[in-house]
Amino acid sequence: MSSIFTISILQSALELGFIYSLVVLALFISFSILNIADLSTDGCFTLGCAVAASMTLAGHPVLALLCAIGAGILSGFVTAFLQTRMGVESILAGIIVNTGLYTVNIAVMGFSSNLNLFQCESIFTLTKSLIEQHMGKGVYDILVTGGWFRLILVAVIVILIGIVLGIFMSTRLGLSIRATGDNAAMVKASSINPKYTITVGLCLSGSLTALSGGILAQYQKSCDINLGTGMVTIALASLIIGETLVGKRTMVRRIIGVIFGSCLYRFIVAIAIRMDVPAECLKLVSALIVAIAIAFPYLKQKAVFTRNKYASISRRKKGGAY
Repeated sequence: MSSIFTISILQSALELGFIYSLVVLALFISFSILNIADLSTDGCFTLGCAVAASMTLAGHPVLALLCAIGAGILSGFVTAFLQTRMGVESILAGIIVNTGLYTVNIAVMGFSSNLNLFQCESIFTLTKSLIEQHMGKGVYDILVTGGWFRLILVAVIVILIGIVLGIFMSTRLGLSIRATGDNAAMVKASSINPKYTITVGLCLSGSLTALSGGILAQYQKSCDINLGTGMVTIALASLIIGETLVGKRTMVRRIIGVIFGSCLYRFIVAIAIRMDVPAECLKLVSALIVAIAIAFPYLKQKAVFTRNKYASISRRKKGGAY
């Protein structure tokens, strides 16, 4: 058992969990807050990865992430435009954008199916250089030799984004976006344009998705055209895991739950890999995790109902006995 649960597995799971949590935060905005099923997530994630990889190859690792965010905003805007201005249903709009992004992503990658970044500077190598220059040998051995600097970097990025998102959702515009998801007709009656709030929400969602793809490209030092396949399903599972285990009473709690759910999902997958699950079975393992995560709230509610039912029957029998 000790060989399964190791520090390296936990470290790797947390690193990937924090990176992918940006996609889960994006889905949290579109699915949970705006109540929109945005299926462009897969293509938008790959778009951010492709843009960041291309810019990183050009020697601009930090600018690469900013460009990825910009590309994600454009993707979200197109999705919102189809919904709000062209009258396309949200699911169809996501499918259309996701299909079109495949060609866009190939073009961004120079019509190549993958890009190699092993010889390029990244935000991780830059962070490593800063630690080497400004920290003592003891700190360097802990953070760099142990590889903890990658986890700290992505954790800081995600925590800062989570704080900014929490603050934004408490502003007038953020509250309007939240109200649009609850009741668009009421928002419209309150002289707030729901088309504008939906557009802002989806642009914000797209930017987080693309940023996640950009960071992942630099993290794994490569980009593949099929990298985003199934991303919306995995993100949805992580979202449901977080909301189920942590709860969703307050905005802060929901954001923490999103990040926690993403890390827990990656940890479960890492354990499955550690248990020598064949590579061809990983998709099945992921599907089972997703199915259990989605069904868990219903099963939990059903269990509570059954328990209360039998408790009520038991009380009635005791009352009848007297």
